[in-house]
Formats: sequence, structure tokens, C-alpha cells
Amino acid sequence: MLESKEALIEGIVDLEEAMFVAVVPETPAPCQQDTTTFRIMRRAQFSAWPQDALESYHGDLCEARKNGKNLMTLKYARMDDRIPPINTGPLIDKIVTIQVEWQYRLFQKYPALIARGRSVEKAVMGVSFKRYLAGELETYSSRTLACLSRYVKAVYRDGGNMSEQVYLSMVMGLGYASLEEAEQAAKNNP
Repeated sequence: MLESKEALIEGIVDLEEAMFVAVVPETPAPCQQDTTTFRIMRRAQFSAWPQDALESYHGDLCEARKNGKNLMTLKYARMDDRIPPINTGPLIDKIVTIQVEWQYRLFQKYPALIARGRSVEKAVMGVSFKRYLAGELETYSSRTLACLSRYVKAVYRDGGNMSEQVYLSMVMGLGYASLEEAEQAAKNNP
């Protein structure tokens, strides 16, 4: 029986949160103690995904938990280049290339808002959007990557922008009515 998309997303976020708070960082992260923002951000990301990718990733998380693997630990270790690549499949580069383009397009429309997040490709401090995304994608199974890649390519081909969908969901989760309202707030409070 298929779960509703919302229930599936909540199940994914619950599994990720348990892994996230178990990550042992080099420096403690306050967001691990208060996971409200983590949950808003992760719900936003998955709101743009299709059902088959969500179901597959939920399976990845359940399998990892069963095998004692923490996908969040692996993701952050890859982002910080502390472990070798987990997955070098060609779908990762294809997804990253499209999503980086979407992020640049979003930055052109909402520069103040997007500037508050990760830099797209080069980060002076912290980790860029591109590196973060690649590190996360490396933790997905081939099945999840295939589902996500098909969808990303279809959205791209149809002229859509999943980054815009994610940011809209995120700002709404933070209490804004629209991306325009969040952009204005970002301009007013630099």
C-alpha cells in the first residue's frame, strides 16, 4: 500500500533526523540540539521529489539503519573530503549540473534570499551547494539516483526548476507567504 506523499516525507525526515542527531561532528552544531530548522529544510527538499524517488530513498534509509550505517555521517564526511567517494556513478554529475543551473537561475530572481544560503559553487567558508549536493547524492542507492535523475531531467526539459519548488516550500515553512516576501525580508534585514 502506498503512503501519501506527506506521510512518506515525514517518515524520511524522521529517519534522517535520528541519523543527523547521531552524527559526531568535529565541532558541535547547535542545529543538532534544535532540529526544527533541519526538519523544515529536509521537508522542503523532499516536497519537490516524485513518489518513486521518495519510496526508494525511504528504502535506502531503512536499509542503512538495519545495517548500522548512518547516511548523514557519510554525507558530511564526503562534504568535508574526509572519506573517499562513496559513489562515482554518472547520474550524480548529471543531477548536480542541472541543479547548479537551477540554483543560479534562482539567484538571479531572488539574490538577497539565495545569498543567505550556501554559495552555489565556491565557498570561502563552509561548503558550497554543489559540494553539499554531490556529497548527499553519493549516499543514495543506484535505484534512488535513477528515479531522481529521471525526474530532474523531465522537470528540466519542461522548463521547471526544482530549486524554486524547494525554496518556496522552505520559506513557507519559515512563515513567509511567497518567495517574493522572503526576498523582501532578506533585503530589509541584510
